[in-house]
Order: sequence, then C-alpha cells, then structure tokens
Amino acid sequence: MDEAKRGVEAWKEHTTAFDRVRSIAEAVDRPRTAKYIAAEAAVSQTTAHEHLKRLAEMDVIRAVDGEDATRYEPDPLYARFRALRRLITDHDHEELLELKSDLQEQIEEFQEQYEVGSPETLREQAAETETAEETREYRKDASDWELALYHLSIANDAINNYREYADLDNRLHA
Repeated sequence: MDEAKRGVEAWKEHTTAFDRVRSIAEAVDRPRTAKYIAAEAAVSQTTAHEHLKRLAEMDVIRAVDGEDATRYEPDPLYARFRALRRLITDHDHEELLELKSDLQEQIEEFQEQYEVGSPETLREQAAETETAEETREYRKDASDWELALYHLSIANDAINNYREYADLDNRLHA
C-alpha cells in the first residue's frame, strides 16, 4: 500500500464521514460538485450529498446551482466569523494592534516592490511578464496581497469591536 492510501485509511479511521466532508467542503478554492467532494473525502456520493445538505442548512457552506450539477463552496460569512472569533479568542487588544501593523507592513512591501496600488493591478502586470517563473511569482504575490488585505479587514473588525465581541464571547483579555 502506498503512502497516500495509508494516509487516507488513517484519516478514515480517525475521523467521521461528516468531518471529512466538512473538511473538504470548507477548504475548496472554488465551487465543487458532491462527486468531487465525495472522492476527496473518501465517502460515497450519497453520503456526501447528505452531509453537504446538512452543512448548507447550518450555513457552513452554500450550494451554487451549476449547469450540470449543484456545486458547494465555503460560506464566506461563516468563514469570516470563524476567523473573527479566533482573533478575539486568541489575542488581546494590543496583540490585535500588533497583527494589524504586521499586515499593513506586508501590504506596504508589496506596494513598494511592485510600485502598484492593488493586487488587481499586479495581476494585470503578470500578463506582461517575460518568464513563467516571473508570472508565477506575480500571481502568488497578488494572492498573498489579497489574503493580507482580507486578514487586515478582519483584524480591523476585531479591533474596532473588541470589547463588544469579547463581552459576547465572555473571554475578555483586558
């Protein structure tokens, strides 16, 4: 048995089918069919459909109508609130401010390195690069820049509403 199959067998042994479907459905980078998720989660298509329906009802994922089949993707609002909760739980107000400055620094470095104001503009420049390596680098940096902007927006939300969210969560780090 090769290493990949041993890994799948161990995953199946230590997790439920629901947890495997949820793990895959929350991690997809674009809407995927139940067939795709079933294969990746090592479950039957029927099992995947049942769990995907439940996850959609829980607003963990959302169903997207496709031409050939319904596809599933992470619910962006759910994902954002999970990230926000982790920030409030794991960081006090000062640590959140430090995280904000780190993210701002990353963004400023991209702006200075490429002399552009947005990841979208950097992606446009990727179309004009001369080597495959350079194109990959531009695309990766544009993605990293977008991710830093996303994390910054969540950090700002956590900072601006820290007391309210922490009080709601009963985990105030004051």
